[in-house]
Amino acid sequence: MTLSEEFISREEIFHGRIVDLRVDTVRLPNGHLTTREVIDHPGGVAIVAIDEDDNVLTVKQYRYAFGTVLEELPAGKLERGEDPAAAARRELSEETGASCETLTSLGEILASPGGFTEVLHLYMATGLTFGSQHPDEDEFIDFERVPFDTLLRRCLSGDIRDGKTVAGVLKVYALRTLHKEEQ
Repeated sequence: MTLSEEFISREEIFHGRIVDLRVDTVRLPNGHLTTREVIDHPGGVAIVAIDEDDNVLTVKQYRYAFGTVLEELPAGKLERGEDPAAAARRELSEETGASCETLTSLGEILASPGGFTEVLHLYMATGLTFGSQHPDEDEFIDFERVPFDTLLRRCLSGDIRDGKTVAGVLKVYALRTLHKEEQ
């Protein structure tokens, strides 16, 4: 049996500033028809920016959907067709005032593949220099520097729940661990 689903038809439900919602009718591998609700998103970037003292730059901002302030990696939405590395440099500068000498790809993660098309491109930024923050006019954020080991423990304990932050920090930890093993 194949695990793919055959597209039959689409109904466009909503076109927003950031996301679009569609309902697709598909044929399942067993021949039955069903619907798939899909939120289309242009994708995003998140940056594990590490300063010379091994602190990670984080931002705190109110997240309306959850009704609370979350601490997260600097991150943002891709413009349609934008190069992810360029977006990562832009978001890092906007949210923290930092620019980086080295930007290393940590790969991609699928935020919620059951119905959300967002692909998050993760990066590690090092060789930081600082200017002033210049967030978007609708962004109100506090910028923090957190020791890497502290942030790692907070990700593991569940204190940090943001998926991109947990994934980015764990990827950097894994790379560091593999690098030590190779020496």
